[in-house]
Amino acid sequence: MSDFEFEVSAPGRICLFGEHQDFLGLPVISMAMNLRFHIRGRRIAEPVFRINMPDIGKKEEIPLTPEPLPYRHSRDYLRSSINLLRRKLGVDFASGYEFEFTSEIPINAGCGSSSVMVVAWIKTLLSIADGGGDVDPLTIGELAYLAEVAEFGEAGGRMDQYTAALGGLLYLDFSAMPPHVRKLNASLDGFVLGDSMQSKETLEVLKQSRMDVEQGIARLKELTNGEFDIKNTPIGEAEKWLSYLPEHQARKVLANLRNRDYLREALPMLENGQINHQRLGELLYLHHVELRDGLGVSTPKIDRMLERAMEAGAYGGKINGSGGGGTMFAYAPNAQEPVAKAIESAGGKAFIIKMSDGVKLRKL
Repeated sequence: MSDFEFEVSAPGRICLFGEHQDFLGLPVISMAMNLRFHIRGRRIAEPVFRINMPDIGKKEEIPLTPEPLPYRHSRDYLRSSINLLRRKLGVDFASGYEFEFTSEIPINAGCGSSSVMVVAWIKTLLSIADGGGDVDPLTIGELAYLAEVAEFGEAGGRMDQYTAALGGLLYLDFSAMPPHVRKLNASLDGFVLGDSMQSKETLEVLKQSRMDVEQGIARLKELTNGEFDIKNTPIGEAEKWLSYLPEHQARKVLANLRNRDYLREALPMLENGQINHQRLGELLYLHHVELRDGLGVSTPKIDRMLERAMEAGAYGGKINGSGGGGTMFAYAPNAQEPVAKAIESAGGKAFIIKMSDGVKLRKL
């Protein structure tokens, strides 16, 4: 393909605080990064969407029939996005297009790659649709969640979609709808992403973690006559009851309570931009320890990459994403280069990353 008419791009993300917590109604802090997913497109005469994905050696062809498109597999996000926009917004497509999808984001590695693709795809569809209009980023994030997660009954939350849509450094609380979303003032720099090159099993990891924690929370509510609240109960109060739970449930609930409190300590400095670099790094690493030992979602290789990064000058860091493989990141202001080399010495692939803006369209 050549002579593209436009490009849509959206950012991957790292999760600073709140990993494995948004589906519990707890807030998260995420940051969009400058590794992005790109969709380039041009109009064609035939009533079809032709999609070339050279990075993964795949092609898709979607006929623009008026009836709902049947799904070809359980995660058919390309077709679910079209069906959703037709159903929710009443849009339609008068012209066919050819598209090329490319990405700088590690795939299946905890950086939100599939959600980023859906955000970019929905932005693309809205830009070429009859009746698409000027849809705000918050709505694009929610539409992407509906197309990816709700449509297929999956276990994920909304962090990835909203971060890709909005960009920047975000505080996200999905405990009520509409969600509480705000951009934080800190202009963070000094992050190094490390890809372990180990694929993760996102859905199974998320499903098991969510099941154990939700069962533990339900039991604590029974034991306390409804008084236990994962959002507000102090750890000291919860610990009186944790011994009544199975060990694996108690450990995971406690890990979530600790990680809840690490976010609360970090939030003021990220809001006002007055960063204590050493303490922020310590909090990130404490979060990692709970993900590693409490939830059991890290791997020996990721732990080794993080240890090498800290030996090379990083203040801290954590596993990124649902776990069982994938990526980690280190917080290393003024030491990104040696930390990147240290991560690669442990067998990872390193990327020096910066904060980035959200989904955007540009004419070519």
